[in-house]
Amino acid sequence: MGHLAVKDIYEELGEKMDCLWVRVPQNKALMTVLKELYSEEEARIIVKMPYSFADINRIAQCTGYDPAKAQLVIEAMADKGLVIDIHTNGRYYYMPSPMIIGLFEFTMMRVNDSLDFTTVSKYLHDYMMGDDAFFFSNFHSDTQVSLMRTMPHEQALSERVYTEILDYEKASRLVMEQDYCGVGVCSCRHKTHHLDKKECDTPLETCLSFSVGARYAVRHGFAREVSHEEILDLLAVSVEKGLVLNCDNVQQRPRFICQCCACCCTMLNGISTYGYPNTLVTSSCIAEIDEDACVGCGKCADACPINAISLAPVKGQGKKKKKPIVDEAICLGCGVCALACKPRALKLEKRQQRVIHPETTFERVILQTLDKGTAQFQFFDDPEKITHRAMRGILGGFLRMPSVKRALMSEALQSRFLSAAKVGATAMGKGWITKV
Repeated sequence: MGHLAVKDIYEELGEKMDCLWVRVPQNKALMTVLKELYSEEEARIIVKMPYSFADINRIAQCTGYDPAKAQLVIEAMADKGLVIDIHTNGRYYYMPSPMIIGLFEFTMMRVNDSLDFTTVSKYLHDYMMGDDAFFFSNFHSDTQVSLMRTMPHEQALSERVYTEILDYEKASRLVMEQDYCGVGVCSCRHKTHHLDKKECDTPLETCLSFSVGARYAVRHGFAREVSHEEILDLLAVSVEKGLVLNCDNVQQRPRFICQCCACCCTMLNGISTYGYPNTLVTSSCIAEIDEDACVGCGKCADACPINAISLAPVKGQGKKKKKPIVDEAICLGCGVCALACKPRALKLEKRQQRVIHPETTFERVILQTLDKGTAQFQFFDDPEKITHRAMRGILGGFLRMPSVKRALMSEALQSRFLSAAKVGATAMGKGWITKV
């Protein structure tokens, strides 16, 4: 009789992470990353933890640890970004960090410890960008809900559009509504710096976080607390340097704004290098060119971070030899091109097609996991309980049916599905998570 194959604990960890908000394709590069960042004890705890947020008593019950011991281990893991915590209702709740936004970002935001950043940068880069497996798993053509949305530079908006777009699309308004702000090192830029591939002169400390996201980052040393005024000053630098503003893909209580450059940003490279436009959700705007004012200098094409503007030859128009053409299929509506246009021949106008963003983080997570086939792990999150395993199998099979998924993701049924998810969360004692 042959021996039963026993899974390595890191293989189990990889499979656990693949069931969270972001898909994690399993390969040797992933195993290299996990073995570098997690001890065997930490891997075992993650594997046994609930898939979604849980307090320390529930984690202790699931892992078999004494609550006091579990508290010490979990807090140490949160300090390394292996676990995310939030404080609400007078207690802390913890969940395993997904690959993004999570393990990658918080690992590379750890600047005050002895981590070998050169080695870790290489391992993370090889896994996420060595080929297109990671991007394909998360941002293929059928993807409907992404982690991040692009925000337009307000200076690039036409006067008409500035009065029409909603407040949550304006970075300055979003910042001023926050009760707590932080700034930390940009994980993408930090990684690229250690790989000697950073081509820009953009400072490392540009990662903006807000509310519960900022409190987590500051509490564990990934960021420092800053004022609204300092955040606005940093956004002004983004205008000066032509950086793309990419935000948490929610309308209410966003957790972060990234200030992204073309040479370093993983998400922008997902579009420009690997051709996955669903990596980011566009803003509700799009670049439009006033051909009469355009002089054909090509600076807009040079500035575009994803090569969405090309130059076509022009004949018989005097000194103007080329004209820019916007690829509307991939234009982010970021406004970086307009910032570079000296004749002001390029502005952001309203898109004809409506762009829809989830209302809250809870809604984004539910829709994102439904989109990726992992929603059942959010509803029945105990990895060991037999009833949860059974229900995950039943619900997962149902939700994976193409007709069911299409129906639930449609505008007609999406709001009903989300309302039912909120009722379910409340019934399981997690009503608070719908409001964070």
